[in-house]
Amino acid sequence: MAKSNKLTDNKSTESNKLTDNKLTDNKSTEDSFKVVNIVASASIGKDIDLNEVSKNLEGVTFKREQFPGLVFKLPEPKTAHLIFSSGKLVCTGARTIEDAKLGIKKTVDLMRDMDNEISHEFDVKIVNIVASADLGTVLNLEVIALELANTEYEPEQFPGLVFRGTDPKVALLLFGSGKVVCTGARTFDDAKVGVRKTEAKLKEMNLI
Repeated sequence: MAKSNKLTDNKSTESNKLTDNKLTDNKSTEDSFKVVNIVASASIGKDIDLNEVSKNLEGVTFKREQFPGLVFKLPEPKTAHLIFSSGKLVCTGARTIEDAKLGIKKTVDLMRDMDNEISHEFDVKIVNIVASADLGTVLNLEVIALELANTEYEPEQFPGLVFRGTDPKVALLLFGSGKVVCTGARTFDDAKVGVRKTEAKLKEMNLI
């Protein structure tokens, strides 16, 4: 009877170790998770004279023959804004939703100094949240590409593997170093869940 209890205790201890390791791995991935870029867009509802804007704003790059929009770099919050003649703006480089919204507001306020017909009311939409994390282990991308569905891997063109998640609908870029980049999310939660589910799927298939 004592022998049976010892075996049970050993099995329980081993199970606890596995559980603890799993939790530690998850915590490590969670700790490494960070937002690296937020892309937001807005429309001010009227056409914009980009030549006029380029003459009156500092920090502007405007080469119509190369790109149809104007690039305006705002120092605070540190963001870049693409301004199109249609009145559409795209903000990139923000690390928080608040900074993305503030960046667009400041840019529109500066444009309003040149055109007082620009409305004070406009909607800002978050169109993409890009986040990164580290799975804490090297990845065999060739094996993952063979075993995991919804993947694209062409190492001669791009060093990472692309995995397309369906719930949430995001794209995960996996690299051999264990780094993962999540793109296409509209909320922080979707980005986190996308990374978490991808990690869980790889563990379930014994790919990490």
